[in-house]
Amino acid sequence: MNRSGTQRSTDDSLAIRAAWLHFIGGLTQTDVATRLGVSNVKAHRLIARAQRIGAVRVSVVGEVAECAALEAEIADRFGLGYCEVVPDLEEGDMSFRALGIAGARFLEREIESRRHEVIGIGHGRTLSALVSELFCENARDVSFVSMLGGLTRNFAANPFDVMHRLAEKTGAPSYAMPVPFFANTAADRPVLLAQRGVREVLALAERANLILAGLGGVTPRANLVAAQVVDADEIMAVADEGAVGEMLGHFFDREGRVVRTRLNDRALSPSLENLKGRRIVAVAGGEQKVEPIAAILASGALGGLITVESTARRVLALLADNEPVSVPPALRAAHQMAGAVS
Repeated sequence: MNRSGTQRSTDDSLAIRAAWLHFIGGLTQTDVATRLGVSNVKAHRLIARAQRIGAVRVSVVGEVAECAALEAEIADRFGLGYCEVVPDLEEGDMSFRALGIAGARFLEREIESRRHEVIGIGHGRTLSALVSELFCENARDVSFVSMLGGLTRNFAANPFDVMHRLAEKTGAPSYAMPVPFFANTAADRPVLLAQRGVREVLALAERANLILAGLGGVTPRANLVAAQVVDADEIMAVADEGAVGEMLGHFFDREGRVVRTRLNDRALSPSLENLKGRRIVAVAGGEQKVEPIAAILASGALGGLITVESTARRVLALLADNEPVSVPPALRAAHQMAGAVS
C-alpha cells in the first residue's frame, strides 16, 4: 500500500474509533477528543468522516404516525405495493438527504432479499444522493443497469457517475448506457441503440424487475435542463403539449395520460410498453416535484413511492382539487402483490 493509502487507512481507523466512542460509548465530542488526544475540532471532523465513509448506521425503531397515515392514504388510492413517507429534514425545496437515506435503506433491503438479478437505475440528483448514502459491502448476486442514456454535458448530474459509484460501493457489476439521454433526431435513435455495447446494455435494462426512478418536472428549472440534456425551449415545447411530469424519458399530463412529444421519439430508454408489468419505485420530493408525482401516480405506472412528508401532503392536496383518480383494479392488484412479495 502506498503512503497515501496507508494514511487514509489510519485516518479511517481513527475516525471509526471516534465514532464508536461517541455513538456507542456515549461520550461527548469533548470526551472523545480527550480520550484520543486530539482537539475538539479534530474529534468533530473524525466523527463526521466516519459518517461519510458509511461506518455509522442509525436505525430508528417505530413509525411516525403522521407519515404512516400519509403512506396508507397514498398506497390505497393508487394501489401501490410500497409507499414510504419520511419526515422532512428542513432542507428547503431540495430533500436530497432525507430521500437519499430512505432510498438507500430501501435498496439495501431489496439487495439483501436476493430476489433480483438485475436492478434498473434511473437518473437525477435524488438517485445520486441515494447512492451516496448506500452502505452495502457485497451485492455481487445482482447487477445494476442504467435505464437510459448516461452521457450529459453537466458531469455533476451524470447518471454514468451514479453507476460508477454503485459499482464502487457494492462490488456489483454496474452497466451504464454509453449514449446521450436523447438522440439528436428520431432517426438517430435506432442507429445509436443498434450499436454493439449499447444493444447489450438495453437488453439488460429490459430484464430489470425492479427499477428505481427519479421524477422530473417540465419547467425551465427541471433537472433535464440543469444537466444540459435538453434546452429550456425544448422543455417548454413539451410543457405546451400539456406535460407536467417526466419519468425515464416519458412525459405525462396532470391526469396521468402519456403525452407524445418529439422528445419521446428521441429518448434512449425502454418504451412504456416494455416497462409495463415491471415494479417501478420512484424516489422524489420537494416543491418542484409535487405536480410530477401527482401526474405519474395518476398514470398507474408506479408500483412504489418514497417521498417526504411535506411533499406527500401537497400531492394529496393537489389531487383533492382535481377529479378523483382511479387506478385500474388489475394494475392495482399487480402493484400490491409486488409489494407484498418484497
